[in-house]
Amino acid sequence: MFTIGDFARHGRVSVRMLRHYDATGLLHPAHVDPVSGYRHYTAAQLARLNRIIALKDLGFTLRQVQDIVDEKVGLGELRGMLRLRRAELETAMAAAEARLVQVEARLRAIESEGRMPTNDVVLKNVPSVRVAELTATAASFCPEDIGPVVGPLYDELFRCLDAAGISPTGPGVAYYEDAPEGGGRISVHAAVQVSAPLQDGAFRILDLPSLGRAATVVHRGPMDTVLPTAQALARWVDAHDYRSTGYPREINLECPENREDWVTELQAPVTRA
Repeated sequence: MFTIGDFARHGRVSVRMLRHYDATGLLHPAHVDPVSGYRHYTAAQLARLNRIIALKDLGFTLRQVQDIVDEKVGLGELRGMLRLRRAELETAMAAAEARLVQVEARLRAIESEGRMPTNDVVLKNVPSVRVAELTATAASFCPEDIGPVVGPLYDELFRCLDAAGISPTGPGVAYYEDAPEGGGRISVHAAVQVSAPLQDGAFRILDLPSLGRAATVVHRGPMDTVLPTAQALARWVDAHDYRSTGYPREINLECPENREDWVTELQAPVTRA
């Protein structure tokens, strides 16, 4: 048998944790000296300890852990609990990764302040274009809110167009408006240029109005890293005595499978300040 200190070392846990598990009924010592009160454990109990720690690290409550290790939870239910927990952890990891991308984008925006050559920005007239589109609402204009909305919209739009026998005739055009319900929410329009009659239905075909004069710049890479490019465009607009009159459109010039190779033109409608 092991003393509580030896068992803690072998199990790579603290003595305090073992005492807590004893008090809660999760892991009782194999023997308690009736005179000294010293706790003793066997090597066989390391298996139960390992299961307790593993389940606890997966985020289960101590009550759930006890039910599982005491076999009060059936195999099918345990499998379902583990799959659910795996999905929760994957979602949390994806959210953390998305936040990291935005932190890096903010850092690049800070590091690139004032560096973009002004000849990267082109002032031009943007004509009207006919597009097919689907629309949904995002919580805000933050990239982490826009991305999860606009991506699935495009997937669904291309499925609808394929079912309708309509082929795109030009690049995708994502554009944004303040949502009617307000509260900072954004109407997200995922569109692509087509040559087809106007229609409403599973998707809309409409003539997207001309932007008139727009300050434009090309962004290279995934759209969740667009912040430095968008802010460089904003600085150019301000430095040249213009004023933005709406959200920039995003023209998807090249969208290969590798998102690092994407090429997108930002078109910011402007007027003289």
